[in-house]
Amino acid sequence: MARNTRIVVVGGGYVGMYTALRLQKKLRRSEAEITVIDPQSHMTYQPFLPEAAAGSIEPRHVVVPLRKVLKKCHHLTGRVAAISHASREVTVEVAAGHVTTLGYDVLVVAPGSVARTLPIPGLAECGIAFKTVGEAIYLRNHVLSRLDAAATSIDPGLRRRLLTFCVVGGGYAGVEALAELQDMARYATRYYPTIEPDDMRWVLVEAAGRIMPEVGPTMGRYTVERLMDAGIEVFLDTRVRTMEGGHVVLDDDTEFDTDTIVWTAGVKPNPMLEHTDLPRDSRGRIECSAALQVMGMPDVFSAGDCASVPDLSKDDPEAKTSPSAQHAVRQAKQLADNVVAHLRDRPLTDYKHSYAGSVASLGLYKGVAEIYGIKLRGVVAWFMHRTYHVSRMPTWNRRIRIVVDWTSALFFGREVVALGQINDPRADFTRVAGGPPAAPAAEPEFPIATSRSA
Repeated sequence: MARNTRIVVVGGGYVGMYTALRLQKKLRRSEAEITVIDPQSHMTYQPFLPEAAAGSIEPRHVVVPLRKVLKKCHHLTGRVAAISHASREVTVEVAAGHVTTLGYDVLVVAPGSVARTLPIPGLAECGIAFKTVGEAIYLRNHVLSRLDAAATSIDPGLRRRLLTFCVVGGGYAGVEALAELQDMARYATRYYPTIEPDDMRWVLVEAAGRIMPEVGPTMGRYTVERLMDAGIEVFLDTRVRTMEGGHVVLDDDTEFDTDTIVWTAGVKPNPMLEHTDLPRDSRGRIECSAALQVMGMPDVFSAGDCASVPDLSKDDPEAKTSPSAQHAVRQAKQLADNVVAHLRDRPLTDYKHSYAGSVASLGLYKGVAEIYGIKLRGVVAWFMHRTYHVSRMPTWNRRIRIVVDWTSALFFGREVVALGQINDPRADFTRVAGGPPAAPAAEPEFPIATSRSA
Protein backbone atom coordinates (compact mmCIF):
# COMPACT_ATOMS: atom_id res chain seq x y z
CA MET A 1 0.00 0.00 0.00
CA ALA A 2 1.45 3.36 -1.01
CA ARG A 3 2.11 5.83 1.78
CA ASN A 4 0.62 9.31 1.92
CA THR A 5 2.50 12.22 0.41
CA ARG A 6 4.62 13.92 3.07
CA ILE A 7 4.23 17.72 3.05
CA VAL A 8 6.57 19.66 5.33
CA VAL A 9 5.89 23.35 5.99
CA VAL A 10 8.89 25.24 7.36
CA GLY A 11 7.59 28.21 9.36
CA GLY A 12 4.33 28.91 11.17
CA GLY A 13 3.99 32.59 10.34
CA TYR A 14 1.66 34.24 7.83
CA VAL A 15 2.55 32.02 4.88
CA GLY A 16 3.17 28.83 6.82
CA MET A 17 -0.02 28.92 8.88
CA TYR A 18 -2.34 30.13 6.12
CA THR A 19 -0.90 27.57 3.70
CA ALA A 20 -1.31 24.69 6.16
CA LEU A 21 -4.82 25.90 7.07
CA ARG A 22 -5.88 25.82 3.41
CA LEU A 23 -4.15 22.52 2.70
CA GLN A 24 -5.93 20.75 5.54
CA LYS A 25 -9.24 21.95 4.12
CA LYS A 26 -8.52 20.95 0.52
CA LEU A 27 -6.66 17.66 0.97
CA ARG A 28 -8.13 14.41 2.18
CA ARG A 29 -6.46 12.67 5.12
CA SER A 30 -5.60 9.75 2.84
CA GLU A 31 -3.99 12.13 0.37
CA ALA A 32 -1.22 13.73 2.40
CA GLU A 33 0.35 14.15 5.83
CA ILE A 34 1.16 17.77 6.71
CA THR A 35 3.84 18.72 9.25
CA VAL A 36 4.37 22.34 10.31
CA ILE A 37 7.71 23.24 11.94
CA ASP A 38 8.20 26.46 13.90
CA PRO A 39 10.12 27.48 17.05
CA GLN A 40 6.90 28.95 18.47
CA SER A 41 3.60 27.20 19.02
CA HIS A 42 1.70 30.18 17.60
CA MET A 43 1.45 32.57 14.67
CA THR A 44 1.78 36.27 15.50
CA TYR A 45 -0.39 38.76 13.60
CA GLN A 46 2.21 41.51 13.53
CA PRO A 47 0.01 44.46 12.42
CA PHE A 48 -1.67 44.29 15.82
CA LEU A 49 1.58 44.32 17.84
CA PRO A 50 1.53 48.14 18.28
CA GLU A 51 -1.95 47.97 19.80
CA ALA A 52 -0.91 45.05 21.99
CA ALA A 53 2.06 47.08 23.22
CA ALA A 54 -0.21 50.07 23.90
CA GLY A 55 -2.74 48.04 25.87
CA SER A 56 -5.64 48.31 23.40
CA ILE A 57 -5.54 44.55 22.77
CA GLU A 58 -4.67 41.68 25.08
CA PRO A 59 -1.32 40.28 23.78
CA ARG A 60 -2.62 36.70 23.77
CA HIS A 61 -5.33 37.75 21.31
CA VAL A 62 -2.85 38.76 18.58
CA VAL A 63 -1.39 35.26 18.42
CA VAL A 64 -3.06 32.20 16.93
CA PRO A 65 -2.25 28.80 18.53
CA LEU A 66 -1.11 26.54 15.73
CA ARG A 67 -2.19 23.29 17.36
CA LYS A 68 -5.70 24.64 17.83
CA VAL A 69 -6.31 25.82 14.26
CA LEU A 70 -4.25 23.20 12.41
CA LYS A 71 -6.10 20.21 13.82
CA LYS A 72 -5.40 17.96 10.82
CA CYS A 73 -1.69 18.79 10.75
CA HIS A 74 1.24 17.65 12.85
CA HIS A 75 3.02 20.47 14.66
CA LEU A 76 6.70 20.14 15.53
CA THR A 77 8.07 22.78 17.90
CA GLY A 78 11.64 23.32 16.83
CA ARG A 79 14.03 25.40 14.78
CA VAL A 80 14.98 24.27 11.28
CA ALA A 81 18.78 24.23 11.09
CA ALA A 82 19.27 23.05 7.50
CA ILE A 83 17.47 21.85 4.38
CA SER A 84 18.94 19.41 1.88
CA HIS A 85 16.72 19.08 -1.14
CA ALA A 86 19.26 16.73 -2.72
CA SER A 87 18.40 14.17 -0.02
CA ARG A 88 14.90 15.59 0.62
CA GLU A 89 15.56 16.09 4.32
CA VAL A 90 14.95 18.87 6.83
CA THR A 91 17.20 19.03 9.91
CA VAL A 92 15.40 20.29 13.01
CA GLU A 93 16.62 21.30 16.47
CA VAL A 94 13.51 20.34 18.45
CA ALA A 95 12.35 21.94 21.68
CA ALA A 96 13.42 18.91 23.73
CA GLY A 97 17.03 19.70 22.86
CA HIS A 98 18.00 17.03 20.36
CA VAL A 99 18.38 17.15 16.57
CA THR A 100 16.23 15.14 14.21
CA THR A 101 15.65 14.90 10.47
CA LEU A 102 12.39 14.74 8.54
CA GLY A 103 11.94 13.45 5.04
CA TYR A 104 9.49 15.07 2.64
CA ASP A 105 7.91 14.72 -0.76
CA VAL A 106 6.71 18.32 -1.02
CA LEU A 107 8.33 21.18 0.85
CA VAL A 108 6.97 24.65 1.66
CA VAL A 109 9.70 27.04 2.82
CA ALA A 110 8.34 30.05 4.71
CA PRO A 111 10.62 30.87 7.67
CA GLY A 112 9.91 34.59 7.26
CA SER A 113 12.36 37.35 8.03
CA VAL A 114 14.42 38.73 10.89
CA ALA A 115 15.43 42.27 11.82
CA ARG A 116 18.05 43.73 9.50
CA THR A 117 20.78 45.17 11.69
CA LEU A 118 23.78 47.37 10.93
CA PRO A 119 27.24 47.52 12.53
CA ILE A 120 26.34 50.44 14.79
CA PRO A 121 28.25 50.58 18.09
CA GLY A 122 25.90 49.80 20.97
CA LEU A 123 23.01 48.45 18.87
CA ALA A 124 23.30 44.86 20.11
CA GLU A 125 23.49 46.01 23.74
CA CYS A 126 20.85 48.76 23.75
CA GLY A 127 18.38 48.05 20.93
CA ILE A 128 15.27 45.91 20.74
CA ALA A 129 13.27 44.92 17.67
CA PHE A 130 9.50 44.94 17.27
CA LYS A 131 8.54 41.70 15.54
CA THR A 132 7.29 39.39 18.30
CA VAL A 133 4.60 39.50 20.95
CA GLY A 134 7.34 39.11 23.57
CA GLU A 135 8.97 42.32 22.35
CA ALA A 136 5.61 44.10 22.39
CA ILE A 137 4.97 43.05 26.01
CA TYR A 138 8.53 44.00 26.97
CA LEU A 139 8.22 47.49 25.46
CA ARG A 140 4.90 48.14 27.17
CA ASN A 141 6.36 47.23 30.57
CA HIS A 142 9.59 49.06 29.80
CA VAL A 143 7.97 52.37 28.79
CA LEU A 144 5.69 52.39 31.83
CA SER A 145 8.58 51.47 34.13
CA ARG A 146 10.51 54.48 32.77
CA LEU A 147 7.61 56.66 33.95
CA ASP A 148 7.74 54.98 37.36
CA ALA A 149 11.47 55.60 37.63
CA ALA A 150 11.24 59.20 36.39
CA ALA A 151 8.51 59.96 38.92
CA THR A 152 10.90 59.01 41.75
CA SER A 153 14.04 60.70 40.39
CA ILE A 154 15.34 64.07 41.59
CA ASP A 155 18.21 64.08 39.07
CA PRO A 156 17.17 66.24 36.06
CA GLY A 157 19.64 64.52 33.73
CA LEU A 158 18.51 61.05 34.73
CA ARG A 159 14.89 62.10 34.42
CA ARG A 160 15.45 63.39 30.85
CA ARG A 161 17.12 60.14 29.92
CA LEU A 162 14.32 58.03 31.36
CA LEU A 163 11.67 60.05 29.52
CA THR A 164 13.43 60.00 26.13
CA PHE A 165 12.26 57.30 23.70
CA CYS A 166 13.86 56.65 20.30
CA VAL A 167 12.62 54.59 17.35
CA VAL A 168 14.96 53.93 14.42
CA GLY A 169 13.15 53.12 11.17
CA GLY A 170 10.22 54.91 9.56
CA GLY A 171 8.32 52.02 8.01
CA TYR A 172 4.95 50.70 9.17
CA ALA A 173 6.38 48.95 12.23
CA GLY A 174 8.35 51.94 13.47
CA VAL A 175 5.72 54.60 12.90
CA GLU A 176 2.83 52.58 14.33
CA ALA A 177 4.85 51.38 17.34
CA LEU A 178 6.01 54.92 18.09
CA ALA A 179 2.54 56.45 17.72
CA GLU A 180 0.80 53.82 19.85
CA LEU A 181 3.43 53.80 22.61
CA GLN A 182 3.41 57.59 22.79
CA ASP A 183 -0.40 57.59 22.96
CA MET A 184 -0.26 55.09 25.82
CA ALA A 185 2.42 57.02 27.70
CA ARG A 186 0.57 60.34 27.34
CA TYR A 187 -2.57 58.65 28.68
CA ALA A 188 -0.57 57.20 31.58
CA THR A 189 0.82 60.58 32.70
CA ARG A 190 -2.59 61.48 34.18
CA TYR A 191 -1.67 59.08 36.99
CA TYR A 192 1.78 60.64 37.56
CA PRO A 193 1.40 64.05 39.25
CA THR A 194 5.07 64.92 38.67
CA ILE A 195 5.14 64.07 34.94
CA GLU A 196 3.54 66.12 32.19
CA PRO A 197 3.13 64.83 28.61
CA ASP A 198 5.56 67.52 27.43
CA ASP A 199 8.24 66.16 29.77
CA MET A 200 8.62 63.16 27.46
CA ARG A 201 10.71 63.25 24.31
CA TRP A 202 9.87 60.96 21.39
CA VAL A 203 12.29 60.69 18.48
CA LEU A 204 11.93 58.96 15.09
CA VAL A 205 15.06 58.49 12.97
CA GLU A 206 14.78 57.46 9.30
CA ALA A 207 17.68 57.13 6.86
CA ALA A 208 15.51 57.81 3.79
CA GLY A 209 13.98 61.13 2.82
CA ARG A 210 10.43 60.04 3.66
CA ILE A 211 8.58 57.67 5.94
CA MET A 212 6.14 54.89 5.09
CA PRO A 213 6.84 54.86 1.32
CA GLU A 214 3.93 52.42 0.85
CA VAL A 215 1.34 55.19 1.32
CA GLY A 216 2.86 57.56 -1.23
CA PRO A 217 4.64 60.90 -0.83
CA THR A 218 1.55 63.00 -0.06
CA MET A 219 0.35 60.73 2.73
CA GLY A 220 3.93 60.33 3.91
CA ARG A 221 4.22 64.09 4.38
CA TYR A 222 0.83 64.16 6.11
CA THR A 223 2.02 61.42 8.48
CA VAL A 224 5.15 63.40 9.36
CA GLU A 225 3.00 66.47 10.05
CA ARG A 226 0.70 64.50 12.34
CA LEU A 227 3.63 62.99 14.22
CA MET A 228 5.14 66.43 14.70
CA ASP A 229 1.77 67.79 15.84
CA ALA A 230 1.85 65.09 18.53
CA GLY A 231 5.25 66.37 19.69
CA ILE A 232 7.35 63.68 18.02
CA GLU A 233 10.72 64.75 16.60
CA VAL A 234 11.23 63.33 13.10
CA PHE A 235 14.73 63.10 11.60
CA LEU A 236 14.71 62.26 7.87
CA ASP A 237 17.80 61.59 5.74
CA THR A 238 19.52 60.84 9.03
CA ARG A 239 21.52 57.86 10.26
CA VAL A 240 22.64 56.73 13.68
CA ARG A 241 26.41 56.83 14.19
CA THR A 242 26.52 55.25 17.62
CA MET A 243 24.26 54.38 20.55
CA GLU A 244 26.82 53.07 23.03
CA GLY A 245 25.58 53.15 26.59
CA GLY A 246 22.30 54.66 25.45
CA HIS A 247 24.06 57.81 24.20
CA VAL A 248 22.67 58.27 20.69
CA VAL A 249 24.68 60.27 18.16
CA LEU A 250 23.12 61.03 14.76
CA ASP A 251 25.07 61.90 11.61
CA ASP A 252 23.81 65.51 11.81
CA ASP A 253 25.62 65.74 15.19
CA THR A 254 22.40 65.60 17.21
CA GLU A 255 23.07 63.84 20.53
CA PHE A 256 20.82 62.65 23.34
CA ASP A 257 20.67 60.01 26.07
CA THR A 258 17.89 57.46 26.22
CA ASP A 259 16.98 54.23 27.93
CA THR A 260 14.69 53.10 25.08
CA ILE A 261 15.89 52.34 21.54
CA VAL A 262 13.48 50.45 19.28
CA TRP A 263 15.07 49.14 16.06
CA THR A 264 12.67 48.75 13.12
CA ALA A 265 15.03 49.60 10.25
CA GLY A 266 14.03 46.89 7.81
CA VAL A 267 14.09 43.11 7.61
CA LYS A 268 16.16 40.45 5.89
CA PRO A 269 15.48 36.79 5.00
CA ASN A 270 15.89 34.25 7.77
CA PRO A 271 19.61 33.33 8.13
CA MET A 272 18.61 29.67 8.13
CA LEU A 273 18.41 29.86 4.33
CA GLU A 274 22.21 30.02 4.22
CA HIS A 275 22.20 26.37 5.29
CA THR A 276 20.15 25.09 2.38
CA ASP A 277 20.80 24.09 -1.22
CA LEU A 278 17.92 26.24 -2.49
CA PRO A 279 18.67 28.89 -5.15
CA ARG A 280 18.81 32.43 -3.77
CA ASP A 281 19.13 35.90 -5.23
CA SER A 282 21.61 38.65 -4.34
CA ARG A 283 19.49 39.67 -1.33
CA GLY A 284 19.42 36.15 0.07
CA ARG A 285 15.80 35.42 -0.87
CA ILE A 286 14.70 32.14 -2.46
CA GLU A 287 14.27 32.47 -6.21
CA CYS A 288 10.72 31.53 -7.20
CA SER A 289 8.57 31.49 -10.28
CA ALA A 290 5.29 33.37 -10.44
CA ALA A 291 3.62 30.06 -9.52
CA LEU A 292 5.55 30.19 -6.23
CA GLN A 293 7.68 27.17 -7.13
CA VAL A 294 11.37 27.35 -6.31
CA MET A 295 13.39 27.63 -9.51
CA GLY A 296 14.45 24.20 -10.77
CA MET A 297 12.70 22.40 -7.89
CA PRO A 298 9.06 21.59 -8.79
CA ASP A 299 8.44 19.91 -5.41
CA VAL A 300 9.51 22.96 -3.38
CA PHE A 301 7.35 26.06 -2.88
CA SER A 302 8.02 29.35 -1.13
CA ALA A 303 6.40 32.75 -0.49
CA GLY A 304 6.44 35.67 1.89
CA ASP A 305 9.37 37.72 3.17
CA CYS A 306 11.97 35.06 2.35
CA ALA A 307 10.90 34.58 -1.29
CA SER A 308 11.77 36.51 -4.44
CA VAL A 309 8.51 36.35 -6.40
CA PRO A 310 7.92 38.16 -9.73
CA ASP A 311 5.37 40.96 -9.46
CA LEU A 312 3.15 40.36 -12.49
CA SER A 313 1.04 43.42 -11.69
CA LYS A 314 3.88 45.66 -12.90
CA ASP A 315 5.32 46.13 -16.37
CA ASP A 316 8.89 45.79 -15.10
CA PRO A 317 10.01 42.14 -15.61
CA GLU A 318 12.56 42.58 -12.80
CA ALA A 319 9.97 43.75 -10.26
CA LYS A 320 9.42 41.57 -7.19
CA THR A 321 6.58 41.53 -4.68
CA SER A 322 7.25 43.49 -1.50
CA PRO A 323 7.67 41.79 1.90
CA SER A 324 4.26 42.75 3.29
CA ALA A 325 1.42 41.01 5.11
CA GLN A 326 -0.89 41.89 2.21
CA HIS A 327 1.17 39.79 -0.20
CA ALA A 328 1.97 37.05 2.32
CA VAL A 329 -1.68 36.22 3.06
CA ARG A 330 -2.65 36.19 -0.62
CA GLN A 331 0.44 34.25 -1.68
CA ALA A 332 -0.31 31.61 0.94
CA LYS A 333 -3.73 31.01 -0.61
CA GLN A 334 -2.27 30.65 -4.10
CA LEU A 335 0.61 28.54 -2.83
CA ALA A 336 -1.73 26.08 -1.14
CA ASP A 337 -3.88 25.83 -4.27
CA ASN A 338 -0.76 25.20 -6.37
CA VAL A 339 0.46 22.47 -4.00
CA VAL A 340 -2.93 20.75 -4.36
CA ALA A 341 -2.76 21.16 -8.15
CA HIS A 342 0.78 19.78 -8.15
CA LEU A 343 -0.29 16.66 -6.21
CA ARG A 344 -3.24 16.10 -8.53
CA ASP A 345 -1.26 16.72 -11.74
CA ARG A 346 -3.19 19.84 -12.64
CA PRO A 347 -1.77 23.08 -14.09
CA LEU A 348 -0.49 25.66 -11.61
CA THR A 349 -1.69 29.28 -11.47
CA ASP A 350 0.62 32.28 -11.31
CA TYR A 351 0.33 34.66 -8.39
CA LYS A 352 -0.80 38.12 -9.42
CA HIS A 353 -2.13 40.74 -7.07
CA SER A 354 -2.39 44.42 -7.86
CA TYR A 355 -1.59 46.82 -5.07
CA ALA A 356 -4.88 47.70 -3.39
CA GLY A 357 -3.57 50.25 -0.94
CA SER A 358 -2.26 50.69 2.57
CA VAL A 359 -3.64 51.58 5.98
CA ALA A 360 -1.75 52.65 9.08
CA SER A 361 -2.63 53.71 12.60
CA LEU A 362 -1.07 56.81 14.17
CA GLY A 363 -2.51 56.25 17.62
CA LEU A 364 -6.04 56.26 18.98
CA TYR A 365 -8.53 57.77 16.47
CA LYS A 366 -5.73 58.81 14.10
CA GLY A 367 -4.62 57.11 10.91
CA VAL A 368 -3.71 57.36 7.24
CA ALA A 369 -4.90 55.24 4.33
CA GLU A 370 -4.65 55.07 0.57
CA ILE A 371 -7.13 52.65 -0.99
CA TYR A 372 -7.23 52.34 -4.80
CA GLY A 373 -5.80 55.84 -5.06
CA ILE A 374 -8.25 57.36 -2.59
CA LYS A 375 -6.48 59.09 0.30
CA LEU A 376 -8.08 59.07 3.74
CA ARG A 377 -6.98 60.62 7.00
CA GLY A 378 -7.88 60.85 10.65
CA VAL A 379 -10.57 58.79 12.33
CA VAL A 380 -11.92 57.34 9.05
CA ALA A 381 -8.49 55.95 8.12
CA TRP A 382 -8.00 54.70 11.68
CA PHE A 383 -11.35 52.88 11.54
CA MET A 384 -10.43 51.34 8.16
CA HIS A 385 -7.11 50.18 9.62
CA ARG A 386 -8.87 48.35 12.43
CA THR A 387 -11.61 46.97 10.18
CA TYR A 388 -9.20 45.63 7.57
CA HIS A 389 -6.83 43.97 9.99
CA VAL A 390 -9.51 42.39 12.17
CA SER A 391 -10.99 40.91 8.99
CA ARG A 392 -7.56 39.41 8.14
CA MET A 393 -7.13 37.89 11.60
CA PRO A 394 -7.50 34.10 11.42
CA THR A 395 -10.51 32.51 13.15
CA TRP A 396 -13.65 34.15 14.47
CA ASN A 397 -12.47 33.31 17.97
CA ARG A 398 -9.62 35.83 17.71
CA ARG A 399 -11.66 38.43 15.83
CA ILE A 400 -14.36 38.50 18.51
CA ARG A 401 -11.81 38.67 21.32
CA ILE A 402 -10.09 41.65 19.67
CA VAL A 403 -13.38 43.51 19.16
CA VAL A 404 -14.25 42.89 22.83
CA ASP A 405 -10.83 44.28 23.83
CA TRP A 406 -11.44 47.43 21.77
CA THR A 407 -14.92 47.87 23.24
CA SER A 408 -13.65 47.47 26.81
CA ALA A 409 -10.88 50.01 26.22
CA LEU A 410 -13.41 52.43 24.73
CA PHE A 411 -15.59 52.41 27.85
CA PHE A 412 -13.03 51.78 30.61
CA GLY A 413 -9.80 53.24 29.21
CA ARG A 414 -6.39 51.59 28.94
CA GLU A 415 -4.73 49.59 31.70
CA VAL A 416 -1.50 51.42 32.53
CA VAL A 417 0.50 49.13 34.79
CA ALA A 418 4.03 47.79 34.31
CA LEU A 419 4.45 44.10 35.10
CA GLY A 420 8.22 44.29 35.47
CA GLN A 421 8.34 41.13 37.58
CA ILE A 422 7.83 38.93 34.52
CA ASN A 423 11.39 39.73 33.41
CA ASP A 424 12.83 38.09 36.54
CA PRO A 425 9.98 36.23 38.28
CA ARG A 426 12.27 34.34 40.73
CA ALA A 427 14.05 37.41 42.11
CA ASP A 428 11.88 37.89 45.22
CA PHE A 429 11.73 34.17 46.01
CA THR A 430 15.49 33.79 45.61
CA ARG A 431 16.05 36.73 47.97
CA VAL A 432 13.85 35.36 50.76
CA ALA A 433 15.03 31.77 50.26
CA GLY A 434 18.64 32.82 50.75
CA GLY A 435 19.80 31.24 47.51
CA PRO A 436 22.55 32.51 45.23
CA PRO A 437 21.84 35.86 43.56
CA ALA A 438 19.79 35.51 40.41
CA ALA A 439 21.36 36.33 37.08
CA PRO A 440 20.80 39.95 36.01
CA ALA A 441 17.38 40.37 34.50
CA ALA A 442 17.02 41.44 30.90
CA GLU A 443 14.92 44.37 32.12
CA PRO A 444 15.22 45.28 35.82
CA GLU A 445 12.45 47.44 37.22
CA PHE A 446 14.78 50.43 37.73
CA PRO A 447 18.03 49.52 35.99
CA ILE A 448 19.71 52.93 36.22
CA ALA A 449 17.99 54.70 39.10
CA THR A 450 21.22 54.83 41.11
CA SER A 451 23.78 54.64 38.31
CA ARG A 452 24.67 56.70 35.28
CA SER A 453 22.95 59.97 34.44
CA ALA A 454 22.81 62.00 31.30
